[in-house]
Amino acid sequence: MPSPLTVNPEIIKDIFGARQVVIEDSQVVVDGRRYPVIDGVIIALPPEKYTVAVKQKLRLGAIAKTRRSELFAEDIQYSFGHEWQSYQEPLPEYAKEFKAYFDLVPLERLKTKKVCDLGCGSGRWSAFLKGKCRALILVDFSDAIFIARHNLGSDENILYVMADILDLPFRPGAFDFLFSIGVLHHLPSDCLQAVRRLKNFAAELLIYLYYALDNRPWYFRRLLSLVTFWRQRLSKIRSENFRNAFSFLGAIIFYYPCIGLGRVLQIWRLGDRVPLYKFYHHKSLTRIRQDVYDRFFTSIEQRVSRNQIMSLRDTFAEVIISEQEPYWHFVCSSLPTATSPPSF
Repeated sequence: MPSPLTVNPEIIKDIFGARQVVIEDSQVVVDGRRYPVIDGVIIALPPEKYTVAVKQKLRLGAIAKTRRSELFAEDIQYSFGHEWQSYQEPLPEYAKEFKAYFDLVPLERLKTKKVCDLGCGSGRWSAFLKGKCRALILVDFSDAIFIARHNLGSDENILYVMADILDLPFRPGAFDFLFSIGVLHHLPSDCLQAVRRLKNFAAELLIYLYYALDNRPWYFRRLLSLVTFWRQRLSKIRSENFRNAFSFLGAIIFYYPCIGLGRVLQIWRLGDRVPLYKFYHHKSLTRIRQDVYDRFFTSIEQRVSRNQIMSLRDTFAEVIISEQEPYWHFVCSSLPTATSPPSF
C-alpha cells in the first residue's frame, strides 16, 4: 500500500525548484503537479514508464500505450530491478569498494552539501553517506529504488525518487554533489554526453564508467569481445531461474578458475596479468554472482578510454581520473559559482 513521505518537505521544494509542496497520504503535490508515493518513494516517472510492480501497487489497469522515447531502455529497467531484488543484502566488501570509489572525494566536505546518488540500485553506496551530508537524494528508474528505501530506511534528510536519468524532474543546480557509480554506461545514449548533461544538476560529479581495457594486455580485450557476444544473447532471457543459475555457474566455472590461476601466478607477482584476478580475488561468492548477473544480463554496455574521459575538459573546469581501481572513476568539477544559502 502507498505510504506517506517522512522527508523534510523543504528538501522537495528545493530540488524541484517549487514554490509549494503538499505531502498527502499517497501522493505529493509539487506546484500543482501530483506524484504518487509508494513505500516512501516519489514516483516521478510518466505512467508509460511504470514498472509492473508500480502499476500493481497503484492498482492500475492497462495503461494506454504511447510512443516511448528511443532513449528509454525498458529491458535495462527490468534487469536492474530484478538484480537488486536478488542481491539486496548489504555485503561486507562494499565498505572497501566505497572507499575505492570515493578516494578522490574528501567526505568531510559533504557534511553541508545536498548529495544525489543517481542510479542508486540497492543504496549500497549511499549507506556509507547516511548522516554525513545535509541531504541525501537517491534516484533510480527501476524497482531497485524500493530496495534502497528498505535498506536505508526513513529519515527527514533522505529522499527517494523513482525517475529516469535522461528525463530528471529536478531544477538546474539542484545538488551540490552528484555521484553515479556504474550506471551511465548502461544508458541507450552516449555515456560521456550524459556526464556533460549532468553538469546542469550539480557543480561536482563523481562518475564510474566501464573502462575500455586500455591499460590492459591485448588478450583482455579479446576476452571481452567474447563476453560481449554472449551478453548480447543472454540478456534477452528473462527467466529468473535461468539468470540465477547462470550467475552461480558463471562464478564457479569461469571466475573462480581465473582467480585461482591469478593466485598461483601472484607468487611471481604476475597475478594482475590474469583477467578478473585483481578485482575479485578477495570477493565473496555472492558478490561475484552479483557481478556475473550484471555482466551478462544488461543489454547495453559502453566502454570508454582514459583519453575519452579527459575530453570532458571541454565542458568541465577540472577532470581528475583516479589511478586506482575500479577503472575508470573520476571527478568532474565546474567553475565555482555563487550559491544561495541553505533553505532548510
